[in-house]
Amino acid sequence: MEKFLSNQNLLDRFYNYILVEQRLSQNTIESYSRDLVKYLRFAESCEAKSLKDFTRLDLLSFLVKEQKKGISSRSLARMLSSIKTFYNFLVSDGILINNPFSDIESPRIEKKLPEVLTRDEVDALINTPETNKHAGIRDRAIFEVLYASGLRVSELVSLRIENINIDAGFVTVTGKGSKQRVVPLGEEALFWLKKYMETSRNILVSGGMSPFFFVNRSGNRLSRQGFWKIIKKYCLQAGIAKKVSPHTLRHSFATHILEGGADLRSVQIMLGHSDIATTQIYTHITKGFLKKTHKRYHPRG
Repeated sequence: MEKFLSNQNLLDRFYNYILVEQRLSQNTIESYSRDLVKYLRFAESCEAKSLKDFTRLDLLSFLVKEQKKGISSRSLARMLSSIKTFYNFLVSDGILINNPFSDIESPRIEKKLPEVLTRDEVDALINTPETNKHAGIRDRAIFEVLYASGLRVSELVSLRIENINIDAGFVTVTGKGSKQRVVPLGEEALFWLKKYMETSRNILVSGGMSPFFFVNRSGNRLSRQGFWKIIKKYCLQAGIAKKVSPHTLRHSFATHILEGGADLRSVQIMLGHSDIATTQIYTHITKGFLKKTHKRYHPRG
């Protein structure tokens, strides 16, 4: 085993491993990095103690300190998961004999139901962009695609021209873990995609050669931050007071399609969830819808 590696050396080896060998997404790597940088700072405050010599008491002291800062149980569980993954790597790399934290349980996480728009709110949002303008046509196409397919925003902004088959009516998506899936699109989404492609995209690209389907006013790939600004702007214009996130249309898609009678397995495939338990959170939302429907229409409701 190597004895003279600094804490930063250990982390650098781990980052290289998850980037080169594991080929994890940039978002996942950044998440690991944020958690482990905090862990490293804590180690530095412990008289420069080596991370490979940390005990269970050291780890628990770190987690308690973070908890006192007011972070959520979900964030705490993610931190613990990042740290366990890091120590599993140290074992596989021959730096440690075993992971001293493998049996430490994560804090219980309360399931937080995602914010969902009503059908009327979705209609208001989708109809807000000014479609007599090129950026408005793009934004209308974006909203139609997200609501028709349930794509993650990261998947949307990564779409390339060859990923969209307007004639066949589907989009090919590369999701988490580089897994590909094919998602169908409805007539409205296909109409606006075609309109954007034929009338607006070339104007926005302005003679450039971007391979990405959705571009910003500079002709470059639309970013997650750019989309965040777009949806906030239109929610304000549409008078939607709910706390809307970039994934709100994804949540609304899943909820509304389940309310319409879709089976859970099909929705899981369309959303790209590896575990059906992740999809089941939307059934909690639709139960409320069913209860309201029952109360409204049942003669003894």
